[in-house]
Amino acid sequence: MHLAAAKGDINTIIGGIAPDWGPFGSLGNEARVMVEVVMAVAILLCLAIAIWGAAKQRIGATALRDTFSAEQGKGLIIAGLTGVFIIGSLGTLFTIVYGMAV
Repeated sequence: MHLAAAKGDINTIIGGIAPDWGPFGSLGNEARVMVEVVMAVAILLCLAIAIWGAAKQRIGATALRDTFSAEQGKGLIIAGLTGVFIIGSLGTLFTIVYGMAV
């Protein structure tokens, strides 16, 4: 009688589940770090846009009684937070799409 998992260990199972950067698996470590840095800068930029929109909405709605500025602030908040969500989920999306193609 042979056991199915006699030669394997937990690292074999975890290694099969962990993402391998999908199509970017052949990149070197320096290129991976560059991709991560670009994504981090983009997330920070989107957060800055959302904060600017919140400030614009607050100032336009209370101090200046400017409804156009308040509406523009809402748009900036939504755009900034949407950008954060999309950029934050790019790694997962690439892995899913690459896995479906293979």
